[in-house]
Amino acid sequence: MLKRAITIIIVAAGAMTMHGQTAVRFGNEVSDTTMINELLESRGASQNFANAESRVALFARSFEGTPYGSHTLEGDPEMLTVRLDSLDCTTFVETAMALAYTSMESRRSWRDFVYNLQRMRYRGGNVNGYPSRLHYICDWIVDNRHRGIFTDVTDHFPRVSYIMRTIDFMTSNRELYPALADSANYARMRDLENGYRQHRFPYIKTNDLALKATKAELHDGDVVALVSNLKNLDVTHMGIIVKDGPGAEPYLLHASSTDGKVEVSKLPLDQFMKKNRQWLGLRVIRLINN
Repeated sequence: MLKRAITIIIVAAGAMTMHGQTAVRFGNEVSDTTMINELLESRGASQNFANAESRVALFARSFEGTPYGSHTLEGDPEMLTVRLDSLDCTTFVETAMALAYTSMESRRSWRDFVYNLQRMRYRGGNVNGYPSRLHYICDWIVDNRHRGIFTDVTDHFPRVSYIMRTIDFMTSNRELYPALADSANYARMRDLENGYRQHRFPYIKTNDLALKATKAELHDGDVVALVSNLKNLDVTHMGIIVKDGPGAEPYLLHASSTDGKVEVSKLPLDQFMKKNRQWLGLRVIRLINN
């Protein structure tokens, strides 16, 4: 079996590091950068979008059928990773959002995409070791909302509930995360988790997803984070809502580890959620028009 080529390059892309450069680990530099440029040109240049969510939906659909791949961001040292030949649920969402955000800026270069992807994935938009990656979705939402990139609109829905969690799954399961074998990484993650003790956040319960009013408020291209039933973790899966038109049933477009690819759920969203009892409901996230 041939080993996949890994390319690491230095990219000038704004103030992403002290020297205005960042290291990028590509799965395949040529194919990844070419695909990004082509998507930004073909799907972003001549489209009329009703809102930011519709941009997310258009770019997200470009990845249907892409193989599922786990642990694609792991590597030593920590650096921004771009890989489009396989995606997990989080990298799929981040990739679609970064493409949409870059398109909203009327930019067409993979370098601009890389800049925006790093802004979304890392605390304050800066790569500073493993703990600087926004591993927890609660942390990802708080950080990006603070910087005006996207917002949590869950509490705008007709029926919303609240839950309180102490988020410390990673350090409580240190053996699952090789990077936490390093004592400095472990200590930094513990400090981060201390900020999410008794963290309260809104969510829409699974049963409430069947409400007509809830379905109507879900937009094509909404990012959704599926709330876990684990006591010390907030979210264990992500995806993007797709709807064929006003009044249509919402479905989940996601990177499925079960089916091994990016796909639209076979069941409508409310039925999909009821079938999977490891999730209590979901949060809804939208890019902010820039």
